This record gives sequence, C-alpha cells and structure tokens, in this order.
Amino acid sequence: MSLSQHLSISISSSSSSFLASSGFTYRDVSLPSKNFGICRCVAIPQEEKITYKTKVSRNANMAKLQAGYLFPEIARRRNAHLQKYPDSKVISLGIGDTTEPIPEVITSAMAKRSQALSTLEGYSGYGAEQGEKPLRAAIASTFYGGLGIEEDDIFVSDGAKCDISRLQVLFGSEVTIAVQDPSYPAYVDSSVIMGQTGLYEKDAEKFQNIEYMRCNPENGFFPDLSKVSRTDIIFFCSPNNPTGSAATREQLTRLVQFAKDNGSIIVYDSAYAMYITEDKPRSIFEIPGAKEVALETASFSKYAGFTGVRLGWTVVPKELLFSDGFPVAKDFNRIVCTCFNGASNVVQAGGLACLSPEGRNAMQKVVGFYKENADIIMDTFNSLGFNVYGGRNAPYVWVHFPGRSSWDVFSEILEKTHVVTTPGSGFGPGGEGFIRVSAFGHRDNVLEACRRFKQLYK
Repeated sequence: MSLSQHLSISISSSSSSFLASSGFTYRDVSLPSKNFGICRCVAIPQEEKITYKTKVSRNANMAKLQAGYLFPEIARRRNAHLQKYPDSKVISLGIGDTTEPIPEVITSAMAKRSQALSTLEGYSGYGAEQGEKPLRAAIASTFYGGLGIEEDDIFVSDGAKCDISRLQVLFGSEVTIAVQDPSYPAYVDSSVIMGQTGLYEKDAEKFQNIEYMRCNPENGFFPDLSKVSRTDIIFFCSPNNPTGSAATREQLTRLVQFAKDNGSIIVYDSAYAMYITEDKPRSIFEIPGAKEVALETASFSKYAGFTGVRLGWTVVPKELLFSDGFPVAKDFNRIVCTCFNGASNVVQAGGLACLSPEGRNAMQKVVGFYKENADIIMDTFNSLGFNVYGGRNAPYVWVHFPGRSSWDVFSEILEKTHVVTTPGSGFGPGGEGFIRVSAFGHRDNVLEACRRFKQLYK
C-alpha cells in the first residue's frame, strides 16, 4: 500500500465517528504522490498567563515583619526534620502547648451545657460580648478577691493572645510601646502590624520605635528602668515567657511607679500566674496604685489545658483613664462589641467549672504536674553544667549557650536528639544564646528527652 493510500484510509476511519455526528457528508480523500512532502507540526505559543491583580495596596506594615511567626516556623522545621528522619521519634518541647487531658470535672460541665443546647429550655444564642455574669463574678472573686476588682471590670475572651491584638486596636497606630527583651513575640508583631513601629534594623535585630527593655541574668531578668525611655504602653509578662522569671513585689512596685511618672499604661500578661509558688505577686493589682496605670490579661490555657478550647479574660479597672479623662474600659468595651461576639457558651460553662472548688483543685494538680516536668528538665541541664533559669515559677526552662547562635543550638538539638526546643532569639535580641525548653509534655517524653540531652552534652 502506498503512503498516500495509507493516509487516505487512516483519515477516513479515524474521523468517521466525529464527522458523523456533525451531519455533514464526507468522502475519502486521496493525496497524489507527486505532491506529497514533509509535513511539519508547528506549535503556536500560548499567550503568557497574566495574573489578575486588584488595585488594593498591601498593608505596608505586613512587609516589615521578619520571616514567619516564630512558632509556625518551628513547626515547619520540625516537619522537614520528620521528612528527613521518618522513623525518628520526635519529642516536642518547643511550643508551649499543653498535653495532659482536661480534668473530668471541667469537661463534664461543658458536655452538660452542650447537651442542653439541644433542648428548648437549655438553648441559648448570642450572649453578652463581655462574658456571662456568673463567670465574670467567679473570675473576680477567685483571682482578684480583696483587690478591688469587680465583675464588670472583667472581659471574658477566647484567650490572652486574641486580647493582645484587640488591645492594640484599642490603642491605635500612634502610640509607642515598650517590651521586655526577650518577650512573647505577639507583642512586637501586633505592634508592627498596627503601624506603631519603624523598619526592622537587621544589625540590631530590632524594630525602630520600640523600646526594648533588656532582661538578662545580670539584672535578674528585670529591666533597669533608669535606662528605659518613656513610652505610652508597656507590655510586661510575669512569670515571663520565655525566661520563666517572676517579678518580685518590690520590682513591680517600681514598674507601677515608673508608669505613673511617665503617664504610661501597663499591659500586664499574667497567663502563667498559677505557676508561682514563691512569695511573688500573681496579679499587678496586688501593687498599690496599679489600677490607675495597668490592665491585665490572663488565660485558662495553661491552667486547665484550654489551649485548644480557648478561654481567657482581660481586666480593665474603672480607674484607668486616658489623658482626656475618658475611661479605657468604655473604649475597650466598644472594641469587644465590634470585633467579638463573646466566648462560646459551652466553653464558659467549662470556665465556671474550673473555678469551682473541685475545678480549682484539679487545675492545681495539672499545674503541679507540669512543674514537676520543669524540675526534671532543670535538674538535667544543671547536671550538665549549664546555667539554667526559670522553671521554678513557670513552665519554661531558659538555658544559656554562651557565644552560640540560638538557631544553631536549636538545629543541633533537633538533628542529634530529635527534640524540638525554641530558639531564644525568636523572642527578641536579648534571647540570643539561649533556648527555651517547655515543660508541657507527657512524663515519659520529658524523661526520654532529658536522657537524649545527657547523651548529647555529657
């Protein structure tokens, strides 16, 4: 069969089903041999796909942020490590996430409230944005009894971290802020996003227009206030995350006086107050005059295992006033009513159960368990000759590796022991040379991690 005959048959047979459906008449076509030549298929380039862009400019403040938020970055490195070593047993002592079950006295209250929602009598919809009155009253009496804090000073929320951002919205973009250095990164990042800062200075590892109050072993992890410039807002966490240091009564008295002298507002983060066992204040309102210059944010996360359940509160005293005499609480109430519909009614039932006698006892046992973990971790690093801080009044152990990069130490520990920690520099320039080891973990994992630490650094 000639090539022209073969093409004729091929075109006819392969095209018939397609052409038949069109209704057209067709016939075989023969290609004369004398006109046959080489046929080239030439691809016509498709037009380059143009990505559609809106005309909305990006928030320029987002571009100031450095890399990703600390803890998702640690999770990314952990996942990469697991891909490299799929059979390794990775132990996470990095992010401060609780691991032990929520006490049954608390979950049963949430289950009961949840079941009641399926009945006409027990159903409830939107609640008060500020929280249910019984829970607000219980928080006021349990944590602030005798301190002059009343239930309507309490704003129940979905956690202290969320309230930090709401407070930033309250204060706006024109305020100046000070933070402990090192400190919980949400304070700085929320400030950057709000536009309160200048650009990031890579050499200094700081943002412009933020006052970094250095806290180190030399000053007992409390800043030298004589060297701190005046700012509008002072973020202060005690017990501190990440150093685990709890401020003394005398230190907090100096802080309150410093705020009064400068007309500043202290945002006091007491998320770990229940871990304090020494004679140190658990609330800023234990300090005379604090209600005139401070508000306080707190959480059930590390007390009752509510990291995933989400429940916290912020205290804004009536005595706290802006420069024009307007109550800060009234503006915060407006922010809450605008940005928030209130904590889940089921979760609030759990919060109320936390503050019952049985619930408080159960929380103390949970806190005690994590404090035992902290003791084990501290004893391990002490036995290896490291300088170790925190742990006694907080669930974090702060370990010093002089002259070394925090991220390098983090990588060394992860690579050689398969244990996740947190690099100190992620909490600010003052954290360079340290790592934070979390006491949140199952006991077997903590013991195994400490065994691996001893093998690495013996």
